[in-house]
Amino acid sequence: MTDLNASVALVDRHTAATLAQILPVLLLTLAVELRRTKLHRRLSRGRLMSFFVIFGLIETTLVLHIDGEIYPFQWFDLISALSIFGLLSIIFWVAFSDQGSDDGSPDN
Repeated sequence: MTDLNASVALVDRHTAATLAQILPVLLLTLAVELRRTKLHRRLSRGRLMSFFVIFGLIETTLVLHIDGEIYPFQWFDLISALSIFGLLSIIFWVAFSDQGSDDGSPDN
């Protein structure tokens, strides 16, 4: 017979919590550095988007894993994970959008 109360765990909860806090800071640093060095112009948007999607899935998994197991999860964990995934999408959109013309005139 199968156990209906089985749980799925990939890493311990302390590691998941630490990674869930550190990885977004590293991603933001990467986005800033790509923008500063203008390397984002050499990479296609598709590659950058696929990187952000993969990163978002990893981050979502880690957030779901903070309580020690991926399944069964708490509903708040799922809402938090989806919020983080949405925020990562906004960061991608803002970080790699064109700044527009830079003619030196002040904005009105």
